[in-house]
Amino acid sequence: MIYFNIEIVRIRDGRAMENPLEEKRALFNSLHTLRGRWKEGTFREILDDWRWIFTYSKRYKLAILFYTLLGIVSTSFGLAASVAGKITIDIITGHDSSRLGLMIAIMVGSAAFSLLFSSAINRISTKLSIDINNDIQADIFDQIIDVDWQAINRYSSGDLLNRFNSDVSTVSKNAISWLPSIVIALYNFIATFALIWHYNKVMSLLSFASAPVMLLLSKYLIRKQREYANRMKQTGSEMMGFEVETFYNFDTIKSFGIMGNYGKKLRDWQKRLKAISLEYNLFSIKTNVFLSVLGLIVQYAAFGYCLFLLWKDRITYGTMTLFLEQRVRLSNAFNSVVGIVPAFLSSSVSAHRIRELIELPREKHLPETQQLQAMAEQGVEVRMDDLSFAYTENKQVIVSSSFRASPGEIVALVGPSGEGKTTMIRLALGLIHPDEGTAYLQTGDGTQVACNADSRALFSYVPQGNAILSGTIAENLRMVKEDADDEEIIEALKIACAWDFVSQMPETIHSKLGERGRGLSEGQAQRIAIARAVLRDAPILLLDEATSALDVTTERRVLRNIIRQRPNKTCIVTTHRPTVLSMCQRVYRVIDKRVTELSEEESSRMAMDF
Repeated sequence: MIYFNIEIVRIRDGRAMENPLEEKRALFNSLHTLRGRWKEGTFREILDDWRWIFTYSKRYKLAILFYTLLGIVSTSFGLAASVAGKITIDIITGHDSSRLGLMIAIMVGSAAFSLLFSSAINRISTKLSIDINNDIQADIFDQIIDVDWQAINRYSSGDLLNRFNSDVSTVSKNAISWLPSIVIALYNFIATFALIWHYNKVMSLLSFASAPVMLLLSKYLIRKQREYANRMKQTGSEMMGFEVETFYNFDTIKSFGIMGNYGKKLRDWQKRLKAISLEYNLFSIKTNVFLSVLGLIVQYAAFGYCLFLLWKDRITYGTMTLFLEQRVRLSNAFNSVVGIVPAFLSSSVSAHRIRELIELPREKHLPETQQLQAMAEQGVEVRMDDLSFAYTENKQVIVSSSFRASPGEIVALVGPSGEGKTTMIRLALGLIHPDEGTAYLQTGDGTQVACNADSRALFSYVPQGNAILSGTIAENLRMVKEDADDEEIIEALKIACAWDFVSQMPETIHSKLGERGRGLSEGQAQRIAIARAVLRDAPILLLDEATSALDVTTERRVLRNIIRQRPNKTCIVTTHRPTVLSMCQRVYRVIDKRVTELSEEESSRMAMDF
């Protein structure tokens, strides 16, 4: 009776060790997907994705080999401990103590070695996973940063972050462990099966009694899981969209005093998600009960068969213990083997998503740009001749237009919102490239280089909106010049008319700012951004509506200070402010897809009309 109770506990422990329902469903889904890919002829894509993963894995081939050998040794010691335990029980029940000490020593030693090797495997796999994750992330980061601007902007920021973090993490975990896991799991399964088969063939086959039923249920489980998963994902995505939009427009919601309305909307979304979640939970409970009952039937069948053999004196107590223990081990080994399929497919999907990013077209790099950098002190002219550009086919933004900004000039781009002023800035920066015509930089000796990724070293840029990052004021400025000392930073702040308020802060340039410059007014944030561009001190300055929050007096002071800093600086501004127009040597109007230079009379009249 005592032995019977011990075995019941072991059976329960064994059932607890089996893979949960969700893992079985993941396996069925993965097998179904693989079968579908095979029929569609896209299975080769999965292999291509894994070839890409193995380009990282092979960097650590010796470590992977060592990791695999440790796993095999650990499994072997575990089996040895089980056999030693069986012999020990037989010795005790047979009252033969001649080999008891040896068997106990083997059993304890094997268990200790198995634990030691398992710990070593865990430590090695964690270190390798971190290393390969860092390698992939660093490579992906470098490649994403150098991707063509238009190509990368087809992806949302959330999607990019998800691929960069979640997908890279999935790949890195499986890139190291997948092949060793196959070898170790197969070895574990074959060795365990062989051990049970050696003692009793029927017992080894009983371990797979539930497999046919599980396969018959797979189609039904897949269909129901997809149905619930899609409903939950859709509702969850809509709820997340509501939350993001709410927090993004937090100030507006509070200003209108409609916080209660949004609280009610949130609760409505919660009710919808709760209803679907509970419905899915009930389905999971019903299915889990069925599978658990099936598992218990198989387990008790194995237990009953062992009792029958024991009753007939065909096996010993030790052999019965070995059967029951190894039946659970064999089931887990089988689940480990087939459970590799979901990981295989998941890594393939993640690898494919990463490869989509790194296979995007690269930016244009022109080595001859160094010639301009060597002559930058003399000033650099920005030229665009008869260019046309469209973000999408047959939707022209700029048509047959020309533009010129020379050293020592302030040149304005004016026109209604959405007509193409910022597009002109992007063309100058080499973020986008003309479909027709040319956009290039030219030095005083006539050297010309098309605008490209390398030519951005000649630009300082202040974009529209709040461009301040969390951190100190000094850290924000040192983004563009890491070795700048405090004196240089303060001087840049003075030129941008920002030192007046920064000097009054408790820690001056070391004062911390919140996300998007929280703690500063809009005008102060603009002046910090201008100071950053000033610190860079590039020969070309681009101000995209960068003085819109400044008063007239401060705006004029800032522009004059910038010109005085380097007399041959080329300054291009997009603006609606008449004060800026009166300081410009040339004014270009962007309207009806064309960029045209205004005469002095037209510029004056436009300034008066503002």
